Amino acid sequence: MIEPFTPRADPAALDDLRTRLRLTRWPDAPADAGWSLGADVGYLRELVAYWADGFDWPAQEAALARLPRFRTTLGGLGIHFVHARAAVPGALPLVLSHGWPDSFWRYSKVIPLLAEPDDPADAFDVIVPDMPGYGFSEPPAGAPLDSIAVAGLWAELMTELGYPRFAAAGGDIGSSVSRFLALDHPGRVVAVHRMDAGLPVFTGDPADLTTEERDWLAGTAAWGRDEGAYAAMHRTKPQTAATGLNDSPAGLAAWIVEKLRSWSDCDGDVERSFTRDEILTNVTLYWLTGTIGSSMRMYHANAAIPPEQHARRVEVPSGFSRFPGDIAFPPRSWLDRIANVQRVTDHPRGGHFAPFEEPEAYAAELREFFRPYRQA
Repeated sequence: MIEPFTPRADPAALDDLRTRLRLTRWPDAPADAGWSLGADVGYLRELVAYWADGFDWPAQEAALARLPRFRTTLGGLGIHFVHARAAVPGALPLVLSHGWPDSFWRYSKVIPLLAEPDDPADAFDVIVPDMPGYGFSEPPAGAPLDSIAVAGLWAELMTELGYPRFAAAGGDIGSSVSRFLALDHPGRVVAVHRMDAGLPVFTGDPADLTTEERDWLAGTAAWGRDEGAYAAMHRTKPQTAATGLNDSPAGLAAWIVEKLRSWSDCDGDVERSFTRDEILTNVTLYWLTGTIGSSMRMYHANAAIPPEQHARRVEVPSGFSRFPGDIAFPPRSWLDRIANVQRVTDHPRGGHFAPFEEPEAYAAELREFFRPYRQA
């Protein structure tokens, strides 16, 4: 049963949060370390002080409540989702899948742009679910779900909403979910758009790769060595990190904000891409829902996906956006190897969180890419 959903934070939980923030036991840091060793302690001190005494969560909660939000049960789990219907009948349904470290928050700026564009012919019915264990969706009581299982839940959700055919788009883990929607439900997905192709998995003969593909694989391996410690923790020992992050809001902010800075097109200044209120809205969602541990466990599940699943090629018409500040910038030859590519757009600005960083450009790209498939 689908029911409207408008959560309200318990005032006692907010009081507890402020108390914890004010009692943060800060680590030492080498002089002038900045962000070179991880989160900048000086910046975090300022952010935490604002979180404790300046940030207005009820105002942010009210802003999010303006989105049409619902809950239903899928696979025995309570799933939260936004369902913004276009004003015109027969609009193309579009399911947007988020990644880590975020939730439906990633798309909060683009939902109205997609559902209510200047040209009604470009409108979508927009569906943005929180993945299980993220945001306001329940985590599995047992083993975490992988991207294949979540794609199956989204197909079920679209059936429940009355959409036999639909479009799919996403980034980060949401790119993988969108990929498996296209792979496992090709008769229902009219086209799929991804902000990235995911970190590459290749089990074939390297001699079959182009020079640019081999260079890209080497570059992503180097990125994993230099920047991938968080993912190794998520894949292997997520509960160890979760114990600290679920107890310390300052620690939680450090874990998330460092990624917002590193993965956005902000030239080293995270507040060029996100305001403090926007940063703290994302982090507070994690804190109040207690989902940092369950969100990280999905990495563990995805690490167990068999290699043959990664080798499957998407035959559904596919589009890709490459943003200069994103984690990976796959060459066109790789995209053609893994998908039936109909469009690749290189954007002048934006990063891993492009729907939030550059909502107008991202919405325009989705309108343009999906236009030929509206009557498919």
